[in-house]
Amino acid sequence: MSLKGTQKKQLRALGHDLNPVVQVAENGLSEGVIKEADRALTDHELIKIRFSMDDRDERNALMAKLATKLQAELVQTIGKIGLYYRAARKPNPKLSNLLRFTD
Repeated sequence: MSLKGTQKKQLRALGHDLNPVVQVAENGLSEGVIKEADRALTDHELIKIRFSMDDRDERNALMAKLATKLQAELVQTIGKIGLYYRAARKPNPKLSNLLRFTD
């Protein structure tokens, strides 16, 4: 899944006011972290994830690896925060960050 520039711009605008819902600590991508991120993406479609490690190269590698494992698009990275998007099969209007903020 590859997003166009205008799609990424819209997603970045929607993601601006979101708070991180998952945190990846020094232990890296554990099975629990991946499951929680997957659940959050299924519910919300657009989420922020905080990566707490200080090494920039390690952090960027984990951000990309998580996107691959989740079959999601890494829309934006700012510092230690990654914005992830994955379209839901049946979006829930009460949970989807896309549907809640675009109306």
